[in-house]
Amino acid sequence: MNRTARLALVASLLLGAALSGCGSDGDGSPSTSTQPGSGTPSTGVDGTTSADPAAVEGEPTVSSVVVGRAAEPIVLLARPGDDALWLAERAGLVRRMAVGDDGALTAIGDPVLDLTADTSVDAERGLLGVAFSPEGDQLFVSYTNTGGNTRIDAYDLDGDEVAAGSRTERFAQDQPYANHNGGNIAFGPDGLLWLGLGDGGAADDPENRAQDPSTVLGKIIRLDVLGDDEQPEPEIVVSGVRNPWRWAFDVDGSLWIGDVGQNRIEEVDHLPADEIEGANLGWSGFEGREPYLDGDGRRPDDPVDPVFQYTHDDGNCSITGGFAYRGAAIPSLQGAYLFADYCKGRVRAIRLDDAGALASEHDLGIDVENPISFGTDADGEAYVLSAAGDIVRLTDAG
Repeated sequence: MNRTARLALVASLLLGAALSGCGSDGDGSPSTSTQPGSGTPSTGVDGTTSADPAAVEGEPTVSSVVVGRAAEPIVLLARPGDDALWLAERAGLVRRMAVGDDGALTAIGDPVLDLTADTSVDAERGLLGVAFSPEGDQLFVSYTNTGGNTRIDAYDLDGDEVAAGSRTERFAQDQPYANHNGGNIAFGPDGLLWLGLGDGGAADDPENRAQDPSTVLGKIIRLDVLGDDEQPEPEIVVSGVRNPWRWAFDVDGSLWIGDVGQNRIEEVDHLPADEIEGANLGWSGFEGREPYLDGDGRRPDDPVDPVFQYTHDDGNCSITGGFAYRGAAIPSLQGAYLFADYCKGRVRAIRLDDAGALASEHDLGIDVENPISFGTDADGEAYVLSAAGDIVRLTDAG
């Protein structure tokens, strides 16, 4: 729904302050952002559930339990046909995790993949995204190499192991700064691999990259990595993003995006399936719904409004986007979009009405230290990953 049509249906939430891709980033020096850097029940915080997309009404009743720990866990997802979960750590390790009868996660043997020697973890860099091919026979990783640039590599899987000698580079993008790298990857309903890239970093998008159609920075793009071309040409799908750290497809093919703000506003965007291609979220002409910078082609003609936004008050600083919950364990949460703030640490949810406008907002009463990402299992159940190490599973409190 675009800015002219929405008529200010969503009121700003008062919250916020400091860290990550929000706040002043100076003149290119790394910020201390949460976003070094998968998601959803359909294809991307990568879940595989096919639950009915219908949402329920009322206040969600949600509890939580710590089910494991890791060193800076960054991605947790299910692989098609595998009872284990796969966990990525920002330093560059990918592990298989057994799920106990009590839900506890335990590492299975040695890491499946070790990219620590190839990965930079300065500022907002690191191993930032993981995805499996729809058949589960290939592993894709999105990371920052030691030169500070974005890479996507693919590996063939031989059983539960990476096949020796199968690594191929599928995408490469130079990064001018160490922040706003984005990095989330997921296969979309179209069978293509989607990647979110920030605007290249520094403050205020100095080169106006998010509105420049000649660069993929400040965009969400897609790649035909299952085709014959080893390094397929990227296709820009969504423009005008600052740092889409975490985004996710819903079961109806729509796209949820948590875009990290600059000085004041964090935003949640929701694009119906038939409105994704060509959407422009407005950065840096707008921060959230508010006009920000002007001139130099920074303001698109018809930018898409966020469905929800909040400010940097009350200890907030940087949104960590999640996904629309489609699991079965928490009926009262069905259809609600999950998100958190890296500094505030409170897990929250919103619901939209049938017209795509904000219907309700919910404080779930769950605090996680520095929530950096969300994850799902094969049934669409929700996890929150803490940069401090905890892996937290959401449970029913009803």
